[in-house]
Amino acid sequence: MSETARQYAQQDQATRPQPGPLRDWLAAMKAVTAPTGSEAHSTAASPPRDAARSTESTGAEAAGAWVPRVVVATPAAAESASSDVSDLMAENIMLKAKLKVENDRYDALQGVIARELRGLRAHVEDELKDLEDMRAERDGLLTRQAAFEQEIRDLRVQVAGEAAKLDEVRSERDLWAARAEALAQPIFQKRSTV
Repeated sequence: MSETARQYAQQDQATRPQPGPLRDWLAAMKAVTAPTGSEAHSTAASPPRDAARSTESTGAEAAGAWVPRVVVATPAAAESASSDVSDLMAENIMLKAKLKVENDRYDALQGVIARELRGLRAHVEDELKDLEDMRAERDGLLTRQAAFEQEIRDLRVQVAGEAAKLDEVRSERDLWAARAEALAQPIFQKRSTV
């Protein structure tokens, strides 16, 4: 029974598709990018080509198939400096673009504020003009009121004068009435016969 089980396992292994070059390449890349503790010490001690060969041989032995050769480039100081410069240039360009956007927003806000100020100034000028018209109308009304009050005072003086004249006329009338009565009294008296 154990022999048939072994044979069945061999047939199953033979019918499975063999890993292709892409799978081998991915396995090799994973092995290079994530070395184990012992491989890390050996990779650090050996140059990159030796590390690539060791991973190539271990990957080929483990998978039993073709493994692509991985070349690890040593990072150069010039490349890191140029990448720093390119990063700074990219950041500078991005900051300039942001500054331009902010300047455009600032200009737009200034335009809106200027329009609002012009509208507010025109509204205030209209209100001041209305206020001046109301003041002029008030001054005209005050002048008319003063003239009317003066006219009333003059009329009161005139009425007082007319009342005084009327009193004089009444007193004169009463005097003439008394005189006329005094003169008419002998006419209406009986004459005594002698």
